[in-house]
Amino acid sequence: MAGLDNGGEPRTVTLSDAAYDRLRADLLAGKLTAGAKLGIHDLRGRYAIGASPLREALNRLVADGFVSLTGQRGFRVAPISVADLRDVTRLRIMFEAEALRDSIAVGDDAWEAGIVGAFHRLSKVEHGAANFSNWEERNAAFHDALVAACPSPRLLQFRNNLFDQHKRYRSLSTVAVSSARDIPREHRVIMEKTLARDTQAACAAIAAHIQATAERLEAIIAAVTA
Repeated sequence: MAGLDNGGEPRTVTLSDAAYDRLRADLLAGKLTAGAKLGIHDLRGRYAIGASPLREALNRLVADGFVSLTGQRGFRVAPISVADLRDVTRLRIMFEAEALRDSIAVGDDAWEAGIVGAFHRLSKVEHGAANFSNWEERNAAFHDALVAACPSPRLLQFRNNLFDQHKRYRSLSTVAVSSARDIPREHRVIMEKTLARDTQAACAAIAAHIQATAERLEAIIAAVTA
């Protein structure tokens, strides 16, 4: 079985990889409730994968921060909290801005074209009636395009993990919480400042964008835990 690794290169997908990919996708989509027990027997029935590959996958997800393992309680979906969201947000801003700064310094015409294309695809669903999953996919592609020229694989690895940690919280966005934000405009400002090679303004814009999302998510956490 073949797939892609974190760098986009082909890889052989083992049963453990398959279990990891499916569990991770469900965790990011909010299909597994925060704090819920992840029993091996139940997971075998859900994913039709053996116990050993599932345990390997769960241990990898513990390392990624999406699953917790505490003493005799076994594996559980990592809990959500305002404190954790704030910590994830602080670190995501740091790594996102650094990767953007590096990309602006070395990005070429192809990098710029990638940003413009990703923004165009995102703008088509931001002003329409696209479902959240479609919007999230195009939103992620736009943010990935912004940092695509970053020459540090390790920085991108940390950045990608934090982006996905935030994504797990963004899956709560199906809860209706009023917001006066103009997110399409925020994305346009980020793109324009980045293409203008205005590093300070671009990094400030991406930081403000991430922080505004986190503040809205805090309100959502309050709504779902009330």
